[in-house]
Amino acid sequence: MSFFEEKNPEMDRYLEAHASSEPEILKKLRRETYQKTTQPHMISGYQQGRLLTIISQMMRPENILEIGTFTGYATLCLAAGLTENGRITTLDVNEDLAYLPKKYFAESEHSTRIDFRLQDAKEFLNETAQFFDLIFIDADKENYAEYFRLIKPRTKSGSVIMFDNVLWYGKVLEENPKQKATQAIKELNDLIAKDDDFENLILPLRDGVNFLRRK
Repeated sequence: MSFFEEKNPEMDRYLEAHASSEPEILKKLRRETYQKTTQPHMISGYQQGRLLTIISQMMRPENILEIGTFTGYATLCLAAGLTENGRITTLDVNEDLAYLPKKYFAESEHSTRIDFRLQDAKEFLNETAQFFDLIFIDADKENYAEYFRLIKPRTKSGSVIMFDNVLWYGKVLEENPKQKATQAIKELNDLIAKDDDFENLILPLRDGVNFLRRK
């Protein structure tokens, strides 16, 4: 089912019933996210979380970067595939919500490999000299194109980048969008499509994931 079709709860239940089970810590985190936050739909959620875990486990990355921690659901999914000495750096600027991911990171078996920072992503990318094997971005849409420009120099051959929400509830089909977020996402998708250093595919999972691999 593509993002713009009418939501089908029965299909969602079928998809979840025929996928790997959700770890207990993620069930608890998902439940508390819906209880404690005003925008719980921002969580990656079950199906996307399983995708992130499988990709990470297939790649066995040493260095992961996540921009947009929210409550940490995607962070824990991505951390599941880290090498023994691997590390995931996850960035957010929401100090009021930081207690929630910190709580679950501390409970997780991956706690020593998670570097949670309350830091602006553009600032971090301008300062770091690190290269990343796997990058997941689910943050402020207005900066998506700028994130891509800053992230590219921090990738190498085989690096994978995933941008979430790149279909933006179907608004990317608007010819002259007025919303800045829509404009930025369209700019990002155009930049990626024209960049010969990457091969990519937009997956119509939930609100769309632009999946890139550096050649």
